[in-house]
Amino acid sequence: MSSARSRSESDPVGRALRAAVELARDAVLSVAAANPVILIDGRSGAGKTSLARELIGAWPLRGRVQSVALDAIYPGWDGLAEGVRTAQEAILRPHARGVIGVWQRWDWERGEYAEAHAVDPSLPLIVEGSGLLTAGTAPLADIRIWLESPARARRDRALTRDGDTYRPHWDRWARQEEQHLVDDRPAQLATHLFAIP
Repeated sequence: MSSARSRSESDPVGRALRAAVELARDAVLSVAAANPVILIDGRSGAGKTSLARELIGAWPLRGRVQSVALDAIYPGWDGLAEGVRTAQEAILRPHARGVIGVWQRWDWERGEYAEAHAVDPSLPLIVEGSGLLTAGTAPLADIRIWLESPARARRDRALTRDGDTYRPHWDRWARQEEQHLVDDRPAQLATHLFAIP
């Protein structure tokens, strides 16, 4: 047995993500549609991006799958709710109506919107980001995933990933996530709940 494999098998986060991917793949197949929509929500550092990436790598249908991370849409550190509204109106509603959606990337360094991106309604779509599961977005998705993860583990992962860029804004962002939990109760809107250590 290689050391890489043994490390992978002893990684509880990796195991949890792989198990989530397997269940999500089964859910995609059960939808029986060529262009299913998957929403992945969870607090910062819960593993949303990792799950989306792993699911794309294990995608069970033929052809390409599109992915949009709300980190590219939130308009700054106070923009959680606005980013979710943009995803709903510019990406999810058009996809549900069978028309091309267009969203603009937020340039975090310049503090302004940048280039536009199109979303093809004929293709499957994964959207991931904090705040995503709401009463407005839930009906627009076939599969709705909520990731639950302990606060300390989430913080460690997020700050390891983004370091000093994120550190001064952690509490500010966390307050918006907490408001989302109160207002939207995302776990109750989910079709799948996964615990990530």
